[in-house]
Amino acid sequence: MPSVKHCLSDKKSGVFSLPPSAPVFQALELMKANRIRAVLIIEGGVLLGIVTQGDCAIKVLLPGRSAHDTLVSEIMTRDPLTVKPAALLDQCMKVMVTRRIRHLPVLDNGVVTGVVSIGD
Repeated sequence: MPSVKHCLSDKKSGVFSLPPSAPVFQALELMKANRIRAVLIIEGGVLLGIVTQGDCAIKVLLPGRSAHDTLVSEIMTRDPLTVKPAALLDQCMKVMVTRRIRHLPVLDNGVVTGVVSIGD
């Protein structure tokens, strides 16, 4: 079974992130430009949370809030579950299915190195 590290080596390099002070509109622009469905919220190299398209739709657009005036820190999932590069993809899949989530940030010695998604 392939590992998270193997999976990340097959993906485009780079982590898409924003600071917690960014507006939700900026997260949506980043998702659209890079064809991704989640953005990590990182400050000072520390993973604080994750914002998904679903968060934006359900927590901002549906209640009629402004994506320009709402900060990602207001809607992010704080302290998201993470995995290490050595984790096996089938283990990640079990976590995602059990916890009903689609993205797992990957931490290597406390540093974010990527994200694995349910599609991986």
